[in-house]
Amino acid sequence: MSPHSAHRAGVHRAPVGRRSCLVALIAVAALALAACGGGPSAKKSGDGTVHITVIRAVTSTFEPLIIAQQQGYYAAEGLSVTFTTGATDSSQNAPSVIRGDVQFSLTDGGGFIKATANQLPIQVVTGLQSATTKSPTSDGLLVNGNSPLKSITDLAGKTVALPSLGGTLQFLCEYSAKQAGMDPSTIKFVALPVASLLDAVKTGKVDAAFTFATYYNAGIAAGMRSLVKGGNELLPGLMQSLMFTSTSYATQHPDVVKKFVTAVGKGIVYANAHSDAVRAVDRNYTKLPADYIAKRLISIFSPLIDTKVLKLQIDDMQEFGMIKSAPDVSTIVWNQAPTTTSTQ
Repeated sequence: MSPHSAHRAGVHRAPVGRRSCLVALIAVAALALAACGGGPSAKKSGDGTVHITVIRAVTSTFEPLIIAQQQGYYAAEGLSVTFTTGATDSSQNAPSVIRGDVQFSLTDGGGFIKATANQLPIQVVTGLQSATTKSPTSDGLLVNGNSPLKSITDLAGKTVALPSLGGTLQFLCEYSAKQAGMDPSTIKFVALPVASLLDAVKTGKVDAAFTFATYYNAGIAAGMRSLVKGGNELLPGLMQSLMFTSTSYATQHPDVVKKFVTAVGKGIVYANAHSDAVRAVDRNYTKLPADYIAKRLISIFSPLIDTKVLKLQIDDMQEFGMIKSAPDVSTIVWNQAPTTTSTQ
């Protein structure tokens, strides 16, 4: 644990005792399930079709998953897919995957690292979207337009609001501080509902808020400004969304995992070439405002997992006190997953 961890514990993970106990119980239960084979596997029909259940996100970045179904890519691989939505904090869906209630789940890079750092036996099998300079800015650390804060180094002793503690947005904030030569532990973090982040900044309840997508765009439109570069510019290769399965399922059913990854990959290619299909999924599967869906800039999807950036994020999250132990990249990435070490 980094020297800052004890100082930061009350900020990141309060109440510490309760959260630590919950994490420990989840980890123990997950490991016990893994020892029993990871729960029931997907069902197979008489014609050989494998039926799997997949947890998608409730907002965005899951569009290629639906497109792959619409275009018949799963069926071509002998898969029948049922989609469901899980916990709002997608990192909390790991136990459902480990039990075998579902076979695959979506989460973000920070949530995945948190789960694996807590020894949950899961593996990333494909990326969906990663930071890239080829995509427009989609997140930022917002302050009021007339705020005296000019850069992230002015946030020492100040309070930043986030949709959740310990995830990718907090990592980006702390990584930005480190890059600017600032001690990240001097920033205070609080979790607020994502829809209330901008109001908290406007009313002075907090000094800044790290937000994304429609909320980020709304803040900029209202005259707010960002103190940092967005994730696409700051750290290309940072996993913004990914799909994972249990380690036992990947070991016992590599053929099914490969078919799923292949179909999703085709869905990603189609999504990148057909923005109208992405917007159609948004209209039918999300509660995003219609005007936003029609005008929003769509980030590039990619199946590639940048293992170099993943290792960097793991090491820095440990340094920042966001995780206690660093999971081994070679064990948390499925051995047939699409990977790279040179994201642009």
